[in-house]
Amino acid sequence: MKRILILFILVSLSLAGLTQTKELFKVTDLLKVKAMSGLNLSPDGSLAVFTVNAIEPDGESKTEYKYTNQIWIAKTDGSSAPRQLTGKDGGSQAVFSPDGKQIAFVRSADNKPQVFLISLDGGEALQLTKFRYGAGGPQWSPDGKRILFAAGISLKELLKDSVLNPGRRLPAWPMEKPGVSNEEMFKQTGAKPNPDGNMDEIRAYLENNATDNKAKVITKLNFQDEMDVSTEISFSHFFIVDAVPGATPKELTHGFYRFSNASFSTDGKQIVLSASMDSTQHPDRVLEAQVFIMNADGSNFRKILGEKGMSFNSPRISPSGKWLSFQYGISPGIDIPMLAIMPIDGKFTDKKDIPFDRNKGGFTWSADEKYIYFTAVSNGGAPIFRADINTRKTEQITEGFDTGFSGFDITSNQLVAVGTNIRSPFEVYGSNADGKNPKALSSFNTSWVANRQLSIPEKHSFVNSKGMTVEYWVMKPANYEAGKKYPLLLEIHGGPSAMWGPGESSMWHEYQYFCSKGYGVVYCNPRGSGGYGTEFLRGNINDWGAGPTSDVLTSLDKAVAEGWADTSRLAITGGSYAGYLVCWIIGHDHRFKAACSQRGVYDLATFFGEGNAWRLVPNYFGGYPWEAAAEATLKRESPINYVKQITTPYIIFHGDNDRRTGFVQSEMLYRSLKVLGRPVEYVRHSGGTHELTRSGNNRQRIDQMLRTFEFFERWIKH
Repeated sequence: MKRILILFILVSLSLAGLTQTKELFKVTDLLKVKAMSGLNLSPDGSLAVFTVNAIEPDGESKTEYKYTNQIWIAKTDGSSAPRQLTGKDGGSQAVFSPDGKQIAFVRSADNKPQVFLISLDGGEALQLTKFRYGAGGPQWSPDGKRILFAAGISLKELLKDSVLNPGRRLPAWPMEKPGVSNEEMFKQTGAKPNPDGNMDEIRAYLENNATDNKAKVITKLNFQDEMDVSTEISFSHFFIVDAVPGATPKELTHGFYRFSNASFSTDGKQIVLSASMDSTQHPDRVLEAQVFIMNADGSNFRKILGEKGMSFNSPRISPSGKWLSFQYGISPGIDIPMLAIMPIDGKFTDKKDIPFDRNKGGFTWSADEKYIYFTAVSNGGAPIFRADINTRKTEQITEGFDTGFSGFDITSNQLVAVGTNIRSPFEVYGSNADGKNPKALSSFNTSWVANRQLSIPEKHSFVNSKGMTVEYWVMKPANYEAGKKYPLLLEIHGGPSAMWGPGESSMWHEYQYFCSKGYGVVYCNPRGSGGYGTEFLRGNINDWGAGPTSDVLTSLDKAVAEGWADTSRLAITGGSYAGYLVCWIIGHDHRFKAACSQRGVYDLATFFGEGNAWRLVPNYFGGYPWEAAAEATLKRESPINYVKQITTPYIIFHGDNDRRTGFVQSEMLYRSLKVLGRPVEYVRHSGGTHELTRSGNNRQRIDQMLRTFEFFERWIKH
């Protein structure tokens, strides 16, 4: 993969003298970006299937666009271009059958996801499941006769389901409705709704109001989803079905639990999975996860890993069935889980740790059980690694930290992966299992990016006040000329534990767009970022403001020191936690001509109440707003308390339906600045969620980027 990356860079640099023949990036180029996901290899490794997410016009409209998902197939030897398998109804989550002759995938039918089958010999896709709860995440049994799938089920549905909930029992844990027992809450009185009747009739009337959405009665702790206030409690269960259309699915799991990460043993006789389970606590209060194993027919279900205050996840059985790999860590807390293996019939005390101080995912055993492959965010990218089971040492097999892989699959000596690098936001790549002989298998984005003038990020680093090495990247304007001065934009990432770099896809287009508009761009991974180990990750505990500010402003200062940036034309932007940090910075520093915060957090005590990411407050600040020590810290660390010091021209964005951070704080910030008479503009996007800039309405995505650019241009005169 390093050779691919170097080739991309050399090609780009070699064409630098021919930039007059290339176009500058446009804001509408984001509509051209195609994203790949869900890679799966055929058993012999000769073919790969994957999902391509594209943006297309929505009907006849010239301004509205929709997302589509289609399944594509590619030869891993690169001998021909990928071809599309699905048609107008689309599909995703495709997986090969063990004999390589069929593909199971998911598409919507009657407004629910269902599993379909398609033969590689041709013909129309056949609907396998017509399950009342829907079906997703299909996995073939090793003999190819059955398919394992998952489904989400609401509490109301589960209470009525005598199969998943034998005896139609009530939860053993309390529903937490004050003064009302579970028995009273779910008692069927047969009373008719009557607002002037007896208590049973009044309660029936009130229940009707709730059913008709005239009232939302909230008794649970986690009452916000991504878009709205939610009263619903849901669970996830696994089912198995014969791979023959019309077959009836059989339940494998039961009860009021949330199961995940299920997979077959190689012989198909067992299934391992993880779950958040505690029969005595409301699901919203269960932070631990456990690992279970059962026979493939659902019998002999038993726990093999689980301890109070710890989370166990990502279980995978080795090909021989001898070993179990898994991750474990404290819960809750700011930490990096440990990868470990143990005998499948052993105990946690028998485990062998495989130390690697990065967040990991996508675990896959090699057929010979010598290695466990995985991806890990690290130093501006997400390379693919493999851990040697005997030595417990880890090696990176895709060299070059500037490539990020969002998914991969490996069979025999063939590896395929979806990668992001300087030349393309997404492509499919292939190589040997050891990362050698890499090649690009697709050109969904490189085909049009080749006609654009790229700005190449230059990597640098410095040591901060805590002795930590902070990495940052500088991108010069697309039409850079030595001796000229240019405006410089400081971009900040959110999380706060996210990580940016040339191998990160979400900002790929925005960086190139601002460079095409004559701005330089600088971004860094300040203390608290992921990808640099546990100590670095925990570097901003009780310090969301001053410490990270020092890191990002140091990266800015060092970019300015290169001599081409105009210090009278500096701008700053960021979203989510970075919206917080932008606000903090302009409340303490006045060097910027314009600033932009998106979907930010501005008052931590309010965020605790209105955001579904509220656990960040106790996790990072060690307490709650009503506790004296935490109260003082939250006040000190909340940017809203420095609003009188903000004089920088400021544009604030938030989505109407952003429940991850909540939007009341942005209203508080705007009103405060407006009362103070400061130059501030507030933009709300109707229906917008926290994911607006990544997967939201495309007209609104374009709107937000253009409004940011237009606002900067008011104050930064070229």
